[in-house]
Amino acid sequence: MANIRTRKETGKLYLDFFIKGVRFREQTLLEENAKNIKVLEQLAQTIEARILLNEFRYEEFFPGSSKNIIKAAKIGMAGNEIRAEVLKLEQEGPKAPTFKEFSEQWYTEKTIEWRASHLRNVRSMLDSLFIPYFGKYSVASITRESLINFRVKMAQMPGRGGNETLTPKTVNNRMGVLQMIMQEASLRYRFENPYQHISPLKMKKIHIEPFSLVEVNTIIEQVREDYRNYYTVRFYTGMRTGEIDGLKWEYVDFENKQILVRETIIGGRTEYTKNDSSQRVIPMLGPVYDSLKDQYLATSKISPYVFCNMEGKPLEHNNVTKRVWYPLLEYLGLKKRRPYQTRHTAATLLLASGENPEWVARVLGHASTEMLFKVYSRYIPNLTRMDGSAFNSLVAQSSNNTKGDSL
Repeated sequence: MANIRTRKETGKLYLDFFIKGVRFREQTLLEENAKNIKVLEQLAQTIEARILLNEFRYEEFFPGSSKNIIKAAKIGMAGNEIRAEVLKLEQEGPKAPTFKEFSEQWYTEKTIEWRASHLRNVRSMLDSLFIPYFGKYSVASITRESLINFRVKMAQMPGRGGNETLTPKTVNNRMGVLQMIMQEASLRYRFENPYQHISPLKMKKIHIEPFSLVEVNTIIEQVREDYRNYYTVRFYTGMRTGEIDGLKWEYVDFENKQILVRETIIGGRTEYTKNDSSQRVIPMLGPVYDSLKDQYLATSKISPYVFCNMEGKPLEHNNVTKRVWYPLLEYLGLKKRRPYQTRHTAATLLLASGENPEWVARVLGHASTEMLFKVYSRYIPNLTRMDGSAFNSLVAQSSNNTKGDSL
C-alpha cells in the first residue's frame, strides 16, 4: 500500500510505496496540507492499481527520477535485483545539480516569500558573487574550505562609506544567504552540509552619535525652511529614512495625533515595512503635530506623499542628504553624521526623558527591548542622571530615618 508521508527536514510530502516487496520513495515539492495530501492520495491509488494489473511504468509517473531507478523498478526484474539496485542508488543519493542551476531554482521558489527589495539584494549577490565563484561546481562538491576561502576574499573587497573593506556585518549578511542555499541543497540531495559550524565574523559594537537637544533645536532653526518640517518629524519620531520618505497623508491621523507606519519606500518603490514589528503607531510628540499641520498646507493638494519634491514625487534621500543635510552640518560646524542619526537621537532623548523602554521599543519598531539596551545603554546614565545617585539618596534617607527613630 502506498503512503503519504512528510519529510521532517523540509516539511515536504513524499510517496512511500512498494514494488515486489522493495520500498520506493519519491519526493515532491508539495507542502503538507489537506489539499496536497488529497492530490497525492489519488495518485497513490492509481499507482497501486497499475502495479496490481502489472501495467505500472515508473517513468510515466516519475519522469524526473533516476534512469537507474526507472530501470530497476520494471516489473520484469526479480525482487532481489530491484532491492540491490535501489539500495545502491539510495546510498549514492540523487545527482546534485550545479550551484548555478540550484541557486536559480531556489531563488525562484523564494520570490513568493520575500519582499521585492530583499529579492533585489539577493539577486545582486547571486549575479555578482555566488554564481561567478561557485556556479559551475556541483552543490555536493562545494567544501567547507572553499566556503571559508570565499569569505576571506569577500572580506577584502572595497567597502562603502569610507570603509577600506566590507564590514563584518555585510560579510555575515551575504554569507547568511549562501548558508541558506547550501542548507536547502544538502537536504534535497542528501549530502552533508559543508556550511555547518562556520561561525559568523565578530562584529564591532554599534557606534552611534546622537545629537544633543541643543543641537537638534539649532539644526531645525537653521535648516532650509522647506525642509524644517521634514527634519522636525525625523528627530522627534525616530522614523527610518524609507518610512518618512514614503509616508502618505492617508496614514497621518490628526484627530488622534498619530502617525501610522504601514509602508516604506526603497529605490523609488513603495513596499511593506522592514518587518512586522515595523508596522506601528507613532504618537505626535513635541512639535510634530504642528509641523505636520503646516506641511499639510504645503503638500496635501499636490501629492499623496507628506514630504515630496515640486513635482509631487517622494523625496530621493541621497539627493536630500548631499544637497541639504551635509551642507547644513558643515555650516553649523557639526561633525558629519549620516541622517540615520536622527533616529538614534529620538531613541536617546525618549529614554533620557524616562519613558518606558518597552514603549520606546514599540515606537521605534523594534520587536523587543534587546536592541534598545544593546545600542543606547551607555548614553542613558549621563543624560538621565542614572549614575547611582538615586540609590545613594535612598540609603541616606533610610539611615537618617533610623537615627531619628533611635533618638
